[in-house]
Amino acid sequence: MNIAIRIARDEWRCLFRDRAAVSSLVLLVVLTLLAVLNAREHQRSVAAERAHYQAEANRAFEAQPDRHPHRMVHFGHFLFRPLNPLAAFDPGIDGYTGNTMFLEGHRQNSANFGDVRQHSLLLRFGQLTPAFVLQVLTPLLLVFFGHAGVARERESGTLRVLLAQGVRSRDVVLGKWLALAGFAGLALAPALLGLAWLAASGQAAWPPVLLLGAAYAGWLALWTLAVVAVSTLCRRGRDALLALLTAWALVVVMVPRWAPDVANAVVVLPSRVEDNINVQRDYLALGNAHDPGDPKFAAFRAGLLQRYGVSRIEDLPVNYKGLVGIEGERQSSALFGRYADAAFDRQERQGAVVDAFGWISPTLALRRLSMTASGTDLAAYRRFLDQAERYRYDLVQGLNRLQAQELRYADDTNPDKENRVSRIHWKAFPEFHYAPTPLADTLRKALPAGLVLLAWIGAAAALAWWLAARLGRAVR
Repeated sequence: MNIAIRIARDEWRCLFRDRAAVSSLVLLVVLTLLAVLNAREHQRSVAAERAHYQAEANRAFEAQPDRHPHRMVHFGHFLFRPLNPLAAFDPGIDGYTGNTMFLEGHRQNSANFGDVRQHSLLLRFGQLTPAFVLQVLTPLLLVFFGHAGVARERESGTLRVLLAQGVRSRDVVLGKWLALAGFAGLALAPALLGLAWLAASGQAAWPPVLLLGAAYAGWLALWTLAVVAVSTLCRRGRDALLALLTAWALVVVMVPRWAPDVANAVVVLPSRVEDNINVQRDYLALGNAHDPGDPKFAAFRAGLLQRYGVSRIEDLPVNYKGLVGIEGERQSSALFGRYADAAFDRQERQGAVVDAFGWISPTLALRRLSMTASGTDLAAYRRFLDQAERYRYDLVQGLNRLQAQELRYADDTNPDKENRVSRIHWKAFPEFHYAPTPLADTLRKALPAGLVLLAWIGAAAALAWWLAARLGRAVR
């Protein structure tokens, strides 16, 4: 081990004599710090903006004058998705999904106004975030300045001298890896400090922060092992550089780009227009909840009359129009829920296809792990939509119950009578509060991707160890 440390120190001196290596490391550290600060400032301003508009929407709803409850159903309400603090580290799919929802009766609207649609097209090519720097740029730096670690010793003939002096080939390779791992640690440090600050300031919980830190430390460890293994395998540094650049292009760029296309071909996702047409067709088949005499509600009306023991809807102790509204909303919400669940299930199957490519490209496993820990994956987005839909349903049904209980049917069907309820009722509805994913669920969802990443690290370590033992025989 002492020999390996001495070799690592010598490799460090070699690296830091290289002005290009030092300049590149400083540039990467500065870039990471800028990414941390920029992402944090963006997250802070976006979170403040959404909180402001959510408060405005709440005030606008509560400030409505005396109205008919069904007018309030169509007046609707706005919800803004709160940001996870760790979205500053890895925004995941948040830039492509909507963050604003309009809630109204008889419809289940999707979230709108994703950042990609609201900003420059450059946003489509990747934001400058710590996750992007560590996933894409840092491995490239390790390739450029670590590829010649062992190969250089072979080319110069010093490796044969070291082995002749009794130095084990594995100590040589271990020393080279320790030096490159220290180099990677310097590149990782600013991102880890940013994550630690988020946790220490109480903005994010420690477990997901530690999970993110471990994931990216493992990612860079994987690349250091791969770089040293390829450098051990190749006789010349330029051959190692070419092989590693090819691997970087495939693993980091090409496979992650191809995998979604394969998923789209394997699991076809209907277009939004198709879904809207199908939903509208099935919705119209349910009947018109605005028309108390719609024949499609005849069975509901008969059951209601039997339950209350009356022969006419005018004799019911509650407003029949409000009850029809409740029944119509129940049926339409179930219909919307089926279509929404089917769409998300298909997207999750597509995600499973992409995840399977993690065995070919560990970048995909890292991205899955990173987005899950940051709360910026599809599951977190679906969780928001599910909670928003439950809130919408409770809000609309509460207004329908007000119509059923506070207004008389005879008055409600009289076009010459103005029916309103007191505005005090609007303040009785609770505000929306998003419940983030529990920690146990986050860890459970991150486990498969974590195991894939660990498998890659184990395979790279085993390969490097085997090649290190073989190196001595190859030189002889």
